Amino acid sequence: MIDPVRYPHLASIEAPTDLRRIPDDQLTAVADELRAYLIESVASSGGHFGAGLGVVELTVALHHVFNTPDDRLVWDVGHQCYPHKILTGRRDRITTIKKKDGLAPFPRREESEYDTFGVGHSSTSISAALGMAIAAQRKGDKRKVVAVIGDGAITAGMAFEALNHGGDVEPDMLVVFNDNGMSISENVGAMTKMMARAMASRRLNAVRERAKRAIPKQSFAGRFFKRWEEHAKGMFVPSTLFEELGFHYTGPIDGHNIPQLLTALRTVKSLPGPQLLHVVTTKGKGYAPAEQAQIEYHAVGPFDPDAGVVKKPKPAKPTYTDIFGDWLCDMAAADERLLGITPAMREGSGLVRFSKEYPERYFDVAIAEQHAVTLAAGMACEGAKPVVAIYSTFLQRAYDQAIHDVALQNLDVTFAIDRAGVVGPDGATHSGSFDLTFLRCLPNMVIMAPADENECRMMLSTGFRHAGPAAIRYPRGTGPGTAIHHELETLPIGKADLRRRGHGLAILSFGAMLAPAAVIAAELDATLVNMRFVKPLDEAMVLELAHTHDAFITLEDNAVAGGAGSAVAECLAAHGVTLPILHLGLPDTYLEHGSREEVLSMAGLDLPGIRHAILARFPQRAAALAANAG
Repeated sequence: MIDPVRYPHLASIEAPTDLRRIPDDQLTAVADELRAYLIESVASSGGHFGAGLGVVELTVALHHVFNTPDDRLVWDVGHQCYPHKILTGRRDRITTIKKKDGLAPFPRREESEYDTFGVGHSSTSISAALGMAIAAQRKGDKRKVVAVIGDGAITAGMAFEALNHGGDVEPDMLVVFNDNGMSISENVGAMTKMMARAMASRRLNAVRERAKRAIPKQSFAGRFFKRWEEHAKGMFVPSTLFEELGFHYTGPIDGHNIPQLLTALRTVKSLPGPQLLHVVTTKGKGYAPAEQAQIEYHAVGPFDPDAGVVKKPKPAKPTYTDIFGDWLCDMAAADERLLGITPAMREGSGLVRFSKEYPERYFDVAIAEQHAVTLAAGMACEGAKPVVAIYSTFLQRAYDQAIHDVALQNLDVTFAIDRAGVVGPDGATHSGSFDLTFLRCLPNMVIMAPADENECRMMLSTGFRHAGPAAIRYPRGTGPGTAIHHELETLPIGKADLRRRGHGLAILSFGAMLAPAAVIAAELDATLVNMRFVKPLDEAMVLELAHTHDAFITLEDNAVAGGAGSAVAECLAAHGVTLPILHLGLPDTYLEHGSREEVLSMAGLDLPGIRHAILARFPQRAAALAANAG
């Protein structure tokens, strides 16, 4: 429970209605308490941090001015939603965030009526808010609709599609443009440069206002000044862009100044049509270490707020992301045609070293997954060999480009797919549950799933040297600890690896599930195959085993529906082979948040769950084991 002595204002706020009863002149104190409570809470439990610190005053002002939840407040991405959750009835549960049975890490409609739209991926807020505004107007509702989007998220094409449409239909809605120069890492691109000019324009704005007061409006000088002002605005601030799209632009204003925020929000709330309020904030505001190391403090584990985050010692085993990052640099040294692409995930996807060693071959396209994939396709057309480093969950956003621009044209693009399978604390929005399913149906696509670290490196080389589209999907975290060969070895495409010859049952394991499969195979005296390739499938191995075994078990950390196990069943059906098959994988549901181990257990993909499922399906094997033990 919150300490009412340390947090007298915050302790009295059970919902935004309580906040709206607090006088304006006390809201700065509310914001100070909210920031202190956020630091204390995240320090004890971990979670997204810097983005929330940056919007404390904005969150207080929004809930104070607008009648939430009747007025709709839509957050983009959701990294910044912790202050919002604290003010909307979830204050005392905030330390459960990201944990099993705790609060979701992002806004979630099922969790609270104040979470008006579920998010986790970027650049959806303006479209969702526009849809809400149009629907409300059709019903005659007078509610206000507000979208809050950052300067990183607004770089995505979807945001501009929504702005383009919103300016045409002219709904009563507000877009709050939160400009802090950061997303997960530094923002890049022309939009970022334009915002930097807007920041630099504050001195110009002050000069302009003094001149306007000194020069009569109707004089020649006044008319000249007005024309000059419009040209200057186009040079220094983004108002021209947004106003040409049909949004009335206000700003930029200080997003940490409560009185300024209240005045601006009340003004734009009273205006009809589409409005855009540009606020300038600092990611990590109010906690010096987070302000100074904005990338490091984007998301944190538990830490001592007095000492700050203590860097953890490097794990004894490299992560799959580390393996990819090292391979990328090694292959770049061997082949000058290699180009590396990331949609704003340099750190997460392991491209920091590559960006430093090969800056001229490194392309961060900002939050623009569709563009990243088609950019790679264009590069491949001219003889380059692009590698797109992307999370499984974010590749979903570029599915049409993967189909139409890469696979259909059989272009030489390598997809390095991180965070495949169960991810854990970030929950359903970030789970990599579906990539095998949605990639497997694409003609020309080679798909690989490594069982260990060295196999990951070999598969990356295999995919890169394959003359066509290839995808290598690997999980978050570390592998079993297999020694890594530093040569750039390749594997024969479409060939599985028979790991154990047993009797009766054959376990066909795809990717990271090989370790528990090996334990079960030894217990049951079952055959074990590391399938390696989801496409092309090693049909010769499958058919040989089908004629020498009683049943198959397929095992994968992907959705069972349409996944790797389905490929095995399709192969047998195509050859007229009838065989009992148990498909083990992720269930037909969205996975809740928790640790990766907890989520695997919930899905029945930990060792006890796999053992139970096999013995329940093949009880005669359990009886034989019991007899042998006796």
